[in-house]
Amino acid sequence: MADNIKIAVAALLVAAGVAGFYYLDQSPMILRVASVLAGFAAGAVAFWMSAPGKQFHAFSQESIAETKKVVWPTRKETLQTTGVVFAFMVVMALFLWMVDASLLWVVKKLLGQSG
Repeated sequence: MADNIKIAVAALLVAAGVAGFYYLDQSPMILRVASVLAGFAAGAVAFWMSAPGKQFHAFSQESIAETKKVVWPTRKETLQTTGVVFAFMVVMALFLWMVDASLLWVVKKLLGQSG
């Protein structure tokens, strides 16, 4: 129950920040944006204090650790793969153009049109 209240408070803080943006419509834009950012920051802190917030934080930390384990391709591998994809795209475009042109020619012949 306490976690639900914390999450509701977090949502209300975010809503208050957004409401502040519209309430301060005569104020400088920097103040309006600051109210939204403050609302989001306060809402994030309130959410982080709840059990789901702590679980999300732990999940985020594990995700970062897993991302660091990924073996990313080198620049050379990336360029080679991009080149293969581009070449395949050109070949496939030419093939589809030839099939389209051939079908157009066949249809015109069947309809008795010159072409």
